[in-house]
Amino acid sequence: MIAEGRIVKGISGFYYVYVAGSGIYECKAKGVFRRLGLRPTVGDLVRIRVIDDGEKTGNIEEILPRRNELIRPSAANVDQALVLFAADRPAPNFGLLNRFLVMMAYQDVPALICFNKKDLIDEAQEERLRSMYSAAHYPLFFLCAKSGEGVEEIRGRLAGKTTVLAGPSGVGKSTFVNSVQKENVMETGGLSEKIGRGRHTTRHCMLLCVDKDTFLMDTPGFSSLYLPEMEKEELRGCFPEFKGHDALCRFLGCTHIHEPDCGVREAVGRGEIDRTRYEDYVRFYRELEERKRY
Repeated sequence: MIAEGRIVKGISGFYYVYVAGSGIYECKAKGVFRRLGLRPTVGDLVRIRVIDDGEKTGNIEEILPRRNELIRPSAANVDQALVLFAADRPAPNFGLLNRFLVMMAYQDVPALICFNKKDLIDEAQEERLRSMYSAAHYPLFFLCAKSGEGVEEIRGRLAGKTTVLAGPSGVGKSTFVNSVQKENVMETGGLSEKIGRGRHTTRHCMLLCVDKDTFLMDTPGFSSLYLPEMEKEELRGCFPEFKGHDALCRFLGCTHIHEPDCGVREAVGRGEIDRTRYEDYVRFYRELEERKRY
């Protein structure tokens, strides 16, 4: 029997494929994929040959065409990314957040920013966080996953899409996933027993069906991120708040770092571009410059 499904997890050479109405099948991939330089990844739509329907085992016969593919995190067929940080405890690491936004911008994936634990900050602190990203026009959400405050609004932005969920450890990702996930949407067919998903910790990328046609790709928490393999000149395109101001630069191809009459630096001075964001741009530019040197 041939069935079509979607890879929800891959670990140690096994791929777990969700087939709507049937459950999760534990599959191996055909050797031909290796010879063709293809590797199944979470989010892939695949055709499988069922070996044992009772035991829910099979082989992946075909990887269907991908709409897109992310390198970091490794994922396919995604619509958007949601980066989740705590508003406090722990305080947001903006360098880490901005690195993730650069990674998504470089891979042409729209990103949403969500700050959990909004009950730990006051209105002035919330406004400061909003002002940092307002010029970049990132959709920004504040919620308290524990109490459910703000969850319905973010659930509306997830509806009908496949969303990569990422963020550092300790920000409440598991609580957030539980708050947006509707019960009994995906027939798991013993998924937890097969892959040993941790109760509180995500160690591997995993696709969760949280509602009809709505998927969350839960990724392991990170404490550091490398910038993608890109040219330093490409970095400015990953900071959307520079657009428009760069047209006022005296020099074509301005790096926005040391040239005179730079429209971007002047906008930073006027407070139209957040200084913390700009300082991270400079730091990332130097990092890419140093990487190229070696």
